[in-house]
Amino acid sequence: MPVRKLLLGVLTLCYPVAIYFGLQHWSPRVMALALVALALLRALTSRQAGWRLLAVAAAVLAAIVAASNHALPLKLYPVLVNAAMLGLFGWSLRHPPSLVERLARLREPDLPPSGVAYTRRVTQAWCVFFVCNGTVAALTAVLASDRIWALYNGGIAYGLIGAMFAGEWLVRQRVMARGRHG
Repeated sequence: MPVRKLLLGVLTLCYPVAIYFGLQHWSPRVMALALVALALLRALTSRQAGWRLLAVAAAVLAAIVAASNHALPLKLYPVLVNAAMLGLFGWSLRHPPSLVERLARLREPDLPPSGVAYTRRVTQAWCVFFVCNGTVAALTAVLASDRIWALYNGGIAYGLIGAMFAGEWLVRQRVMARGRHG
């Protein structure tokens, strides 16, 4: 993975914490520059239209902040990311193969029908996850303090994503073992 993509990933992960601490010292308009910078970096380093579209949407949020000097649009960026991920995973369910199946086929090109069905269910589970995570992200943006918003979106949400990956891995091991012995 190129260093610039790795750095962009780290910047994206740090966004909620950076916004939280930045708003302690600067106005939302100043902090909107962080969102614009992130959007530009994302747009310039990606060849995929979906990431460029997300960058444009982030730039629109930043423009709203610049016009209003309100922090709420800055706090809606995680909601936007969850919506984009839901769109990506959901689109792949409507237009197979599912995203998880595509990833699985990188490792196992001759995926059996049971594997295709399993990857479809995993893709559906990720869709449910993004709906739930995006809803909580929206609720924390609108109803919670900046501290709670940053804690959830800059920490807890990442822990939940990790738990989702780990849980799926554990389930997959059991499914595969059952297939070999069943």
